[in-house]
Amino acid sequence: MNNCVNIVLGKEEITLKISEQAQNNEIEECLKEKIPELKKLYQDEKTPIFVTGKVLKNAEMDKIREIIRKDIEVQIEFDSPEVLGLHGIRKAFSEEIKSSETKFHRGSLRSGMKLEYEGSIVVIGDVNAGAEIVAGENIAILGNLRGVAHAGAKGNKKAMISAMKIESPQIRIANIVKELEKEDEEQIKTYAYVQENEIVLE
Repeated sequence: MNNCVNIVLGKEEITLKISEQAQNNEIEECLKEKIPELKKLYQDEKTPIFVTGKVLKNAEMDKIREIIRKDIEVQIEFDSPEVLGLHGIRKAFSEEIKSSETKFHRGSLRSGMKLEYEGSIVVIGDVNAGAEIVAGENIAILGNLRGVAHAGAKGNKKAMISAMKIESPQIRIANIVKELEKEDEEQIKTYAYVQENEIVLE
């Protein structure tokens, strides 16, 4: 992808728009090629840079900062959330998760425990009431889910939650929240996903 980073000059900031389909190596190479163009805009003042488009992981944001600040000392802000969870989501999006970095947790999560990861999480055990699990991508539990689970915690509505049995009081995917109803608790539900902007349990 030859031109995956576009520069847009605004009155109060310079926007770098990154193509949503671009791969990390393409973004880095394209950004390095754009640095001379960016430097020309910084002869007199330090207008902040706002990076938008593709939702990025923290390591990807750090790399972009590093590339720009090697030549230009400037304030850089991102449209992508740097924290996981509902309060960090700035925009929801739908992106297929064909593969992802996965964290495996051996053992059950007890009340008061919280597990977070930017990629997918697999828990080999139960997630008990009072525990919380938050993943930037998918959540798979090889046991029962009784605590709170939030998949797609950077805004991806294509994320999903699976467990041997979902009996949590609340589940979240992207910016969508579902409180489990009495009929949900009475039936065995093992899979949760988003359809027409609502969480569906099967």
